[in-house]
Amino acid sequence: MKIKTPTLLISIGLALGVQATTAAEKSFAWPNGAKAAVNLAYDDALDSQLDNAIPSLNKYGIKGTFYLNVVSPTLTVRLDDWRAAAQKGHELGNHSIFHQCSKSSPGRDWVPADRDLDKVSVIQMQDQVKVANAFLHAIDGKTERTYTPPCIDLSAGGSNYVDGLKGEFVAFKAVGGGVTPDMKTLDPYRVGVDFPTNVTGAQLIAVVKEAAAKGTMANFTFHGVGGDHLSVSTEAHDELVKYLADNKNIYWTDSFVTIMKYVKEQRAKK
Repeated sequence: MKIKTPTLLISIGLALGVQATTAAEKSFAWPNGAKAAVNLAYDDALDSQLDNAIPSLNKYGIKGTFYLNVVSPTLTVRLDDWRAAAQKGHELGNHSIFHQCSKSSPGRDWVPADRDLDKVSVIQMQDQVKVANAFLHAIDGKTERTYTPPCIDLSAGGSNYVDGLKGEFVAFKAVGGGVTPDMKTLDPYRVGVDFPTNVTGAQLIAVVKEAAAKGTMANFTFHGVGGDHLSVSTEAHDELVKYLADNKNIYWTDSFVTIMKYVKEQRAKK
């Protein structure tokens, strides 16, 4: 006797199949089943990063990214410390030579006249960034790295300069917003980032939890850690680092260049 499958059951099965497919399409496959990727980065090559941030990262086995503007005094007096950081697996990212920002933007009274990005041509700024890459290569021997435009200003002399540098870098951190909304629509050269200042460890952890809920990534760029400018406390920073180390099954925390190379490889497969 031929058994008839009820139409309702077929409809339910098809609906469940569509739902499963949709969920699979929305998810992004992070290494080792992690729910989100996290990058801890640091701008401006500050003493407090060498004294406080790097020891914390090393203690918990976390790799970070340090965006160096190469006129920073630490690149002269503490060059061996930056070499040691690179040897530990931390990325030395490019943050230009002179950290030039647009003085005409709101709240930029602090920008010196001789560091005004509005007065620099596109070619001049691109050349400056390429020279910074050569300097960083002399420190760590690496040929792949990422870039964060100072103040995330994308234009020099009123014209976009960063797009002409895409061939020099794996990715840019170039817009605000630390949690990536959707991996499918992520532009590797417009990745969002938060710049935490005077926050608690719980507030930082809430950001990575949001990324895990979305299955995407969280990007922080700190400045001072327990000192210097735009600072967070060592306690808040350590609380975040420890949380990430204790939850490696949920969060893949690595250098930005490593994460973005993986993202590009996954896209190429599809």
